[in-house]
Amino acid sequence: MSVDHYRAEVERLTRELAEANREKVRAAECGLVVLEENQTLKQQYAELEADQETLRQELEQLQEVQLILLL
Repeated sequence: MSVDHYRAEVERLTRELAEANREKVRAAECGLVVLEENQTLKQQYAELEADQETLRQELEQLQEVQLILLL
């Protein structure tokens, strides 16, 4: 094999490595986006649970008042 052949092979492998590295970076960026979205959803879920508990307590209080008014 000639020097030109090896040179071309090195250039091809260098391009492939650069593309693989770009893909790895894109995958990592996508992974970070997913993690951030997951954290946001967990926070929203916790807030909704807290709101639900507040509403449940308010409903219980209203039902107690209604019971008292009916007596």
